[in-house]
Amino acid sequence: MTLAVVGASLAGLRAVESARRTGYDGRIVLVGAEDRLPYDRPPLSKAFLAPNGPVAVEPFLSADDLRGLGVELQLGTPATGLDPIAREIHTADATIPYHAAVIATGATARVLPDTAKISGIHSLRTAEDAAAIRSALDSGARTVVIGAGFIGSEVASAARKRDLPVSIVETLETPLVRAVGSEVGNVCADLHRAAGTDLRLGTRVTGFTEEKGAVTGVRLSTGEILPADLVVAGIGAVPATGWLRDSGLLLHERDGGVICDGTLAAAHGVYAAGDVAHVANALFDDELMRLEHWTNAAEQGAAAARHALDPASARVFSAVPYFWSDWYSHRIQFVGTPRADEVSMIPAEHGVTALYRRGDRLVGAFTVDRPRDIMKYRKRIAARAPWSEAVSFANEMAA
Repeated sequence: MTLAVVGASLAGLRAVESARRTGYDGRIVLVGAEDRLPYDRPPLSKAFLAPNGPVAVEPFLSADDLRGLGVELQLGTPATGLDPIAREIHTADATIPYHAAVIATGATARVLPDTAKISGIHSLRTAEDAAAIRSALDSGARTVVIGAGFIGSEVASAARKRDLPVSIVETLETPLVRAVGSEVGNVCADLHRAAGTDLRLGTRVTGFTEEKGAVTGVRLSTGEILPADLVVAGIGAVPATGWLRDSGLLLHERDGGVICDGTLAAAHGVYAAGDVAHVANALFDDELMRLEHWTNAAEQGAAAARHALDPASARVFSAVPYFWSDWYSHRIQFVGTPRADEVSMIPAEHGVTALYRRGDRLVGAFTVDRPRDIMKYRKRIAARAPWSEAVSFANEMAA
């Protein structure tokens, strides 16, 4: 019996660990596209970019640790196909028969078109991306970030911590409106401006200037050119599912992510977890969610392996999403979903709290610099707390 885990990611690692914790003693094969052991990605845009950040990206576990778990490592060998009928994973030079499979290939950063030959323009997804960006920041680069999402905002924060000039260019009139809503998006915009970041909203990038193959500026739809030695494209990511196009699995029409039921099943014997998976969340009326969050990848990876090895005991996955981000000197946290009928801002002397209502219950909470509060809201969302109770609790916490 073989458990094949495709994706040497956090979700893939948690799947491996979960399989062993449940007592599975059969063969485990871990296939990874990168020639690296599984490592932690959130610090790439946080601690690793800090002026005195760590000097190297360390793996979660060493190769010896993984071999101690009885894991066969196939790194630097991207999967090229999956046959759920024959129960086989294909790579360029091997076929891996499996009894159960977990897809944990994550997502790849969207890249700017026609920029491959211009140095100084980067996305941020891998350890190599982060190293190149940090090197430019350490050299005092004038920085332009394209996209006001969380990763781009963390890059801007790293630049400002070095007292470097940085601009964020965002096509939308409000940053993060799809992720947190317009009211909270305006709060995020204020954080950028207060830190001295040049925030250009409702503005498109139309091109770049260069000299000797290196970027020198970013051309805007306004006609202005922003000087730049470093450009970081924080324009989102897409699920890494190109290898699944001929598998027969149901892929999302918008982004190609793997569509799963509430137990994380994508096909008979095949489960998916983490950034790659759209999962129906029973806690939120079976809302189909694809989440690029650390906690989600860890929780789903562990559950996917349990379910793959023992489908009869599989339970519907209904965790409350949680993510955090560090901007400048602020800790931003969110639980739940932003798809709501109402967003209520709770006044407080310190920090920010916003609550999200759907029907008569609490479905989301956003905080800035209130780290002790957020998990209390997560518990209330999981318990389907009534809206009135949640607002009363929030007012008590803010007092």
